Amino acid sequence: MRPLQKKIIEELKVKDTIDPQQEIRKSIDFMKDYMKAHPFLKTLVLGISGGQDSTLTGKLAQMAITELRQETKKMYQFIAVELPYGKQADKSDVLDALAFIEPDKTLLVNIKPATDELVSALTQTDLSISDFNKGNIKARQRMVVQYAIAGEQAGVVIGTDHAGESVTGFFTKYGDGAADIIPIWRLNKRQGKAMLEVLNCPPHLYNKVPTADLEENRPSLPDEEALGVSYASIDDYLEGKEVSEKDATTIEGWFLRTKHKRHLPINVYDDFWRTENE
Repeated sequence: MRPLQKKIIEELKVKDTIDPQQEIRKSIDFMKDYMKAHPFLKTLVLGISGGQDSTLTGKLAQMAITELRQETKKMYQFIAVELPYGKQADKSDVLDALAFIEPDKTLLVNIKPATDELVSALTQTDLSISDFNKGNIKARQRMVVQYAIAGEQAGVVIGTDHAGESVTGFFTKYGDGAADIIPIWRLNKRQGKAMLEVLNCPPHLYNKVPTADLEENRPSLPDEEALGVSYASIDDYLEGKEVSEKDATTIEGWFLRTKHKRHLPINVYDDFWRTENE
């Protein structure tokens, strides 16, 4: 095993094999314990995109909340949030995911007006906002909405970050990378899929091509195309298996360049950034 590969696996706590049922229980118990440790919390909040990660996290959240209500007799709730930018191309997948999750409550907030207004305000300062930058604004706007809902509902915002995204830094800093708790963080893409299979999720939701779908010039751009490496190779790498030199170099390059995304705001005592691109 490559030295950096070993370090990454240890840092991200990825197992080479999992028992899906055990990992389902671990995620559910984690959310229940967090809520019980903070008596003022009554709500879990999560944006649902119709993809594998939010579908899995949403289902686990609803299961945790259902168990909490049964065990404590208190009024806990899970709020699933639809967050389209205008008309969503894969709306049917979002609806299928919600039908599978069966959330206590669903809210729909169209982020297009707020996003466009912000971009318009920025361009009036002589700035030119690129399509890529606007995509990150969309991701951050979605998180603003979720925290606003959580703030009114004594809630905690759930993130969907998993090891496959974390190792590559494939998330927007303070966008989908911002959350209070991340219940599937230790898992790779393959392991999340195995958990959804056990939970009897409709296969088309976890077999669909993963995409952040933030750029308008490149709509529905597959994650794997943007990253230059497949999730299968990322999963193999995170499980300690041998991958091609090209894939290993690509994965490790992303890991080193995006360390700042996995770190709290940098202070004067931090120095990792001085050598992260060497």
